[in-house]
Amino acid sequence: MKLHPLRFQPVFCYRIWGGDKLRTVLRKEYHEESIGESWEISSVHGYETLVCEGDQEGKSLNQLIEQYKSDLVGKKVYDAFGNEFPLLIKYLDAAKPLSIQVHPGDELARDRHGSFGKNEMWYVMETDPGAELIIGFNREIDKKEYRELLENDRLMEVMNAQEVKAGDTFYIPTGRVHAIGAGVLLAEIQQTSDVTYRIFDYNRVDGKTGKKRELHNDLALDAIDFEIFDHYHTDYERKENQPTELVYSPYFRTNFIPLAGELKMDHSELDSFVIYMCVSGNSTLEYQGTTYSLQLGETLLVPAQCTEIALKGDRAELLQVYV
Repeated sequence: MKLHPLRFQPVFCYRIWGGDKLRTVLRKEYHEESIGESWEISSVHGYETLVCEGDQEGKSLNQLIEQYKSDLVGKKVYDAFGNEFPLLIKYLDAAKPLSIQVHPGDELARDRHGSFGKNEMWYVMETDPGAELIIGFNREIDKKEYRELLENDRLMEVMNAQEVKAGDTFYIPTGRVHAIGAGVLLAEIQQTSDVTYRIFDYNRVDGKTGKKRELHNDLALDAIDFEIFDHYHTDYERKENQPTELVYSPYFRTNFIPLAGELKMDHSELDSFVIYMCVSGNSTLEYQGTTYSLQLGETLLVPAQCTEIALKGDRAELLQVYV
């Protein structure tokens, strides 16, 4: 059986900081409150996404990889990762600030948790006025001062807060302390990992449990990179109907595509699956005579076997992701 572009049923995750924009802006269908994350494409145990339409309906990403192997993910990807899917694709809505956190790198995550590390990127889709992200430190500090600030509830003094707007992009390598602020809706692309070290959570209580959330400060100390930079955002060009480099990392590559009209794409040289996320406007993806909806907040996985597609849309904006 030949493969075709795949749409998955998202997994919706309650978060203490979640709002309702995944439902009201991205038109996700769920009934719970405080949903902060829509896991669009996931192979994480307990959070596997299932195909929601077509002849593969009901199959998990893991089952598809076991069945189709390199036809689904590409030979180079299958040689590197086997039956493990290397990426986790999400939309996040922060009505309240996320905890200040950090993720371990591959080696530390493997030794401690049997997991990949969590290098990730954010593409900001919508913000409330004055919304901020926290990325890294605002001045040089060392482990000793960091501990002192943490113990005295003064960590926020050295956090680098940056006001953001739609279209802003940030690459968050492992070791970089970070947090999403209140009023930010964004797309997140990351390694397949659910390992997060929470280091400060504003002393708040989770309404569901009646307790403060667990902190991981001992684990985090060895994971933090204290290096500072002049700026943390990613600069990129916006050229209509042309994929433009957004983030190229050893873990994934993401292009930005401002779509106006029709754009034919040939993936044959990539030797990878390709994921399309619609982050603004509405569009469609066509493959071998079949048209697939790719509207705001929708995500499609194009198997490596499906090399030639056409994208159509009027003033839509897409993220193109592959390994």
